[in-house]
Amino acid sequence: MLAILQAAGWPIWPLLIASVIGLALIIERVLYLRRSRILPNSLLEEVIRVYHNGKISPEVLKNLEHNSPLGRVLAAGLRNVNAPREVMKESIEEAGRGTAHDLERFLTTLGTIATLAPLMGLFGTVVGMIEIFGSQNAAG
Repeated sequence: MLAILQAAGWPIWPLLIASVIGLALIIERVLYLRRSRILPNSLLEEVIRVYHNGKISPEVLKNLEHNSPLGRVLAAGLRNVNAPREVMKESIEEAGRGTAHDLERFLTTLGTIATLAPLMGLFGTVVGMIEIFGSQNAAG
């Protein structure tokens, strides 16, 4: 395998580095975006229980926020449970935007790598063709 990489020349190295970074980002996103991490099984029951009991304390909200990304959104709603509808809606939307930003982390980088990788491969092909024709002219 190393012989193939050495025979490909220097243009293969940026492509190989981009592939390794892309694979690392894919693995990180798969682990972070598991359903059990985003939406734990007992989350909804816990929020309903806290709301019905009326025991909305800062410790419960902090625990809910650290539980999952959806927990952050629900904690924003519980924090403003006695506020007017517009205030509660705005706080939930704001928490949702922040959570969505966290969930979309590294996706633009992954898209950039996916766009540039074929171009780097084409660049390597062009460099290889130039080297082949350059060696043919020199030898006659």
